Amino acid sequence: MSGRARGAARSGASAACSRRDALRALAASIAAAASGATGCARRAPDGRIEASLWFAYGGKNREVLLSLIDQFHREQDRYRIDAVYQGDYFEALAKLRTALAARAAPALTHVVGEVVPYLAEAGVLEPLDRFLGAPGAGHADLDVVEALGQAGTFVGGGERPLVCLPFNRSTPIAYYNRDVFRELGLSPPSTWDELRAAAARLVVRDGVGTRRWGFECPIDWWFWAALVGQAGGELLGPDGAPAFGGEAGVRALRFWQTLVHEDRTMKPPPGRDYNAWQVTNTDFLSGRVAMIWTSTAFLRYLEENAGQAGAGKFEVGAAPLPRDVRSSVPTGGTMFVMPRGAAPAAQEAAFAFLRWMMQPSQANAWATRTGYMPVSRRGLEELTRSGYYAAHPNDRVAVDQLAHAAPWPWSPDLFRVQREAVQPRLEEAVLAQRDAAETLSEAVRVARER
Repeated sequence: MSGRARGAARSGASAACSRRDALRALAASIAAAASGATGCARRAPDGRIEASLWFAYGGKNREVLLSLIDQFHREQDRYRIDAVYQGDYFEALAKLRTALAARAAPALTHVVGEVVPYLAEAGVLEPLDRFLGAPGAGHADLDVVEALGQAGTFVGGGERPLVCLPFNRSTPIAYYNRDVFRELGLSPPSTWDELRAAAARLVVRDGVGTRRWGFECPIDWWFWAALVGQAGGELLGPDGAPAFGGEAGVRALRFWQTLVHEDRTMKPPPGRDYNAWQVTNTDFLSGRVAMIWTSTAFLRYLEENAGQAGAGKFEVGAAPLPRDVRSSVPTGGTMFVMPRGAAPAAQEAAFAFLRWMMQPSQANAWATRTGYMPVSRRGLEELTRSGYYAAHPNDRVAVDQLAHAAPWPWSPDLFRVQREAVQPRLEEAVLAQRDAAETLSEAVRVARER
C-alpha cells in the first residue's frame, strides 16, 4: 500500500468516526426537538412578517438565490425572507441539528435529498399538505417535475405526506473538452467500454508523468450509485436491507479501480466530499483532464470559466453518463423543508416564498442562471417551446437523463449508510486497491449495525 493510500485509509477511518459522532448527535437532538414548542413570529422593520431561510452554498448560486429573494420582496409587501448562509450542505446540516436541539430552527431550509426520510420519520418536518388548501389539490397546483419532487425522488414518495419540495436539483453528467475531442475525432462515450477507449486516447504522457488525464471523477457515493444502477444493481435488496448492488456494486467499484490502476487513465482527485469535486472542476478547466463526471450544478460555472489560464479557451460539451447493461442516474441536490417549531405566521411567510419559487418564472430563472434543473413542469415546457434548449444544448442533457433517473429508497438510514458505511470505503478501495467484494461486504455489515 502506498503512503498516499495509507494516508487515505487513516483519514477515511478518522472521518468515519467524526461522521458517526455527528449522525448520533443529530439523532439525539432530533429526538429532543420532535416535541418542540412553537415560537413567536418576527416582524421586519417595515412591518412585514418575517421568516428565516438557511441556505448552503456560496458563489454564483448564492448570488442568484439572493437576487430572487430581492425580487420576491419587490413583488409583494406582506412577507420578508431573512436568508442566512450556513456553509456547505454538511455544515448546514450540523447547524440544523444544533438549532433543533435548541428549538431555534429556521422556518425554512434545504437539505440533501438522502436525509429527508430520516428527518421525516423523526417527526421534525412540517407536513406541507396543510398549506396547500383542499386535499389533493396542492400537488397539481405546484406542478413540479415529478422525477424531481418527493414522488419521483423516493420509492413510494408520492404515497407519503408531503414534507419537501424540490430546490436545487441535479443529476451527474459528463463534461468534455469539445476542442480536444474534435481534434482526436472522438464522440462522447455512451458505454463503459467506450469510456475506457476514449480515456486511453485522451491521455498525454510526459516522460514518467501525465500531462493530461483522460478522465476524472470524484470518488463519491453519488457517482458510485450511478455506476451501480448502470451495472443493473439496486442499493437495497428485496427485503429492504442494504445490498449495495451485490455483484453490480462490485463491478462498479472495480470499474473505477481498472481506470485508475490498470489503464492509468483516470486521475483520482485528492480530498473528500466537495473538496474533491472542486479539484475535479479545476483540473478540467486547466486542461489537466479532458473529460470529467460532475454535477449539472456546475454547468454554468464550467462554461463561463473554460478560458482559465493554463489551458487556453475551450468549448465545454456535456453528455449523458454512459451505460453498462442499462442507463441509470441518481438525482441529487437538495429539497426545501420546513422544520417544525416556527410560529404560524413565519410558516405562512415561508410557504408563500416556497410556492413563489415553484412557479415557472422563478424556477426557470434559477435553472438557467445556475445549471440546476427546472423544477416546474410548465417552466420546463416553456424552455423547450421558446427554443432555449435548442440554443443551450448542454442544459438539456440532465433534463433528458431524467428518463433514466433511479429513485432513492425511502429509508431513515439512507444518509447514515451513505456517510458512514459506504463513502470512506469507496475512497480506500480505489486509492489502496482493496478488494472490491471484500470492501462492499464490510460496508453491508456496517450498514446493518444499529
